[in-house]
Amino acid sequence: MSANPGDGTGAIEKAIDVLEAVGASPDGLSQTQLTDQLSLPRTTIYRLLATLVARGMLRRDPARKVYRLGFRCFEMARQAYTMPDLVAAAANEMRGLRDLTGETCYLATLDGLEVISLERCDGAHSERSAATLGQRKPLHCTSQGKAILSAMNGAARDAIVRDLTLKPLTPLTITDRRRLNAELNITAARGYAIDDEEIVLGVRCVGAPIVDSQGAVRGAISVAGPAYRLTRERLELLGPEIAEAARRVGAELGALKPIAPSGEVRAVPGPWAFQGAFPFWQAGASRLLWADLLAPTVRCLDVGPDGAMEHRVLARLEAPIRSMQPIGDDLLVIHDNGVELVGGDGNVRPTDSWKGAAPVLLALCAARDGTLWAAVPAPAGGCQVGAWRPGEAWQPRWTIAEPVQALHWSAAGSQLYATTPESGSILVMDAEGGAVRRLATVPKGAGRPHGLAIDPGGGVWTALCDGWSVMRFLADGTLDRVVGMPVPCPSDVCVGGPQGDRLFITSSRQQVPLDVLGKAALSGCLFELRL
Repeated sequence: MSANPGDGTGAIEKAIDVLEAVGASPDGLSQTQLTDQLSLPRTTIYRLLATLVARGMLRRDPARKVYRLGFRCFEMARQAYTMPDLVAAAANEMRGLRDLTGETCYLATLDGLEVISLERCDGAHSERSAATLGQRKPLHCTSQGKAILSAMNGAARDAIVRDLTLKPLTPLTITDRRRLNAELNITAARGYAIDDEEIVLGVRCVGAPIVDSQGAVRGAISVAGPAYRLTRERLELLGPEIAEAARRVGAELGALKPIAPSGEVRAVPGPWAFQGAFPFWQAGASRLLWADLLAPTVRCLDVGPDGAMEHRVLARLEAPIRSMQPIGDDLLVIHDNGVELVGGDGNVRPTDSWKGAAPVLLALCAARDGTLWAAVPAPAGGCQVGAWRPGEAWQPRWTIAEPVQALHWSAAGSQLYATTPESGSILVMDAEGGAVRRLATVPKGAGRPHGLAIDPGGGVWTALCDGWSVMRFLADGTLDRVVGMPVPCPSDVCVGGPQGDRLFITSSRQQVPLDVLGKAALSGCLFELRL
């Protein structure tokens, strides 16, 4: 814990120490653990926790009796970090560079007169570079800093270089402005920068700038490791590879766009659900069907020609719902006790055609021809995806290494999309060639992708559970839009409305902690967003 120079600043530093300790623990910390870790009196910890919880900076998990970072921390971070697509766009390239070199790969961006580390992919060696996320470093002695400066226009670069304090951190640090400018010119010409033990003796690094499609410098990607493994000769060989990886990351990035305010999202009048999911728009009836999984009901939102909406319960089930999918004029509902069909009038009747689906089904969707496609657990782990036809043997088409949460066919029927919350990925399965590729990856701190929808423009929407937002990706995987939500756990999405210009979003109330629920009272409601 840092020293406290005075009573006022001392209280602030203690509060920051608590936030840093909780933020560094993925599983949260109890009051006793915080007392022991920070060596503070229990009464002091108690007062700090009460204040931080009241201000939304921390939240208490009542089940495990531990404290986690509160939603206010994430709101503040999201306001400060206006490039949510950078980490997602760089994730695959970072893993590729890590696998190519065996060394740790970093992603950084410019913050004032420093670079700040946004993401890290650890190398394969026990002795490796291990700079912490969020760490700030000088521009003049790091490969990321020099790479970013080299890609800036002359006036902007000169203004920053003029204000830099060229502090020597090792005997090899560049401390002469003319020499630094010469180094930046060389870096700009060859496309990559080298840190030759300039910030830490015994550590070398090579990095390249990330420039988006509009020519804006968004950050830098780099590889670092011990000098005895990363020789100067090896750095010169790796430099072009890293520059090419940075170019590919930049090509995926569009122009910077502000995060859309949550005011764009409107809660649809009606009762909330414990866990909303499986929204489907029925154009012929001009209505939206969706489910409350835990208070097992099929909900119906009727939308009139004038836009008037009426909410009602279409059907009640006897067990928690696991999946739901329209088939013909009926609704196939799979729950813990079996499978039933719900008619358009709400009549519930059993069916034996899908017997056995409830224990194994992970996700379900329909192709254009009406064929149902499902994801089920694979015997060796992960899951299998294939056409599900009653009365026929299961024949998987694809095997995925992790559980799939949602499936959705493209409008043309040539690609099947899937969400995998464990890795935060959206996958694309090619119907013709059978290949599987990753469309996009959402950083874990941004939430877990739940549900899929494709709008008339071909954009892929997903809800970010625990992320307070929904996202739209372009067909090439570029993050196009982020819309803030007034609830932490949006759970599923569906494109619909009389004109096909609305995104309906279900949400969960069950998994929201009580202290957060007070700030997110609309949890469990159905929302709509004008596209």
